[in-house]
Amino acid sequence: MTTGSKDRPDHPLERLIFFSDAVFAIAITLLIIDVHAPHVPLGSPDHDYIRALLNLTPNLFGFFVSFFVIGAFWAGHHRAFALAGHYSDSLNGPNLMMLCSVVFLPFSTSFMSQNIGTLVPVQLYNLSLITAGLLNIRLVRMVTAPPVVSEAVSADRIAIVRARGPAVVLGAFCAMLVAFWDPRFSQMALVTIPLWLRLLRAWTMRRLARAPG
Repeated sequence: MTTGSKDRPDHPLERLIFFSDAVFAIAITLLIIDVHAPHVPLGSPDHDYIRALLNLTPNLFGFFVSFFVIGAFWAGHHRAFALAGHYSDSLNGPNLMMLCSVVFLPFSTSFMSQNIGTLVPVQLYNLSLITAGLLNIRLVRMVTAPPVVSEAVSADRIAIVRARGPAVVLGAFCAMLVAFWDPRFSQMALVTIPLWLRLLRAWTMRRLARAPG
C-alpha cells in the first residue's frame, strides 16, 4: 500500500477517482443516445409533432430515471472517497466491478424503454440497479474502513455515509416486487429511493444519538 499525506489523497488514489469520474460521465451521457429525435414530415400539423414526442415518453422516462440513479451512484462514490486518506491496491477490483455495473445501466435502460410494460426487460433493469447498489455498498465499506479511510474521519461520519448505500437497492427491490404485479408500474416504485434515503439517515442518526459516549 502506498501512503500519501494526511491532508490529501496520494497520487494513485487521485488517478482512481479521476478515472471513475470519467466512467460515470460517459455512462450518464450514453443514456441519451437511444432517445432519438422523432422525424416528422415537413409541413405536418402541430399535433403530429406532439404525438411524436408523446411516443417518446417511455424512452424519456427511462432516461431521466437512470440519469438521476447514476448521478446518485456518482454522488455516493464522491462522498465516500472524500473520506479516503490512503490508497490500497485492493480498491481497484471492487471499483472496476461497480463501474462495470454502472456502464451496463444504459443498455438495461434502453432494453426496458424499448419494451415498456413487459416483465423481463423491466426486471433486468431492476436487477441491474440492485447489482450496482450492492457493489457500491461493498466499495463504500472498503473506502470507509482501514487502511483506506483517513484517520481524521469520525466513526459517526462513516456511519452516516454508509447508511445511504442501501437506498437504491431497497427502491429497486420495491420496483421488482411491483413488476410481478404489473410491470407497467414497476418504475414508479423507484420514487421511493429518496424516502429510503431519509429513513436510513434518520435511523442512523437515532442510533448514533443513543450510542454511549
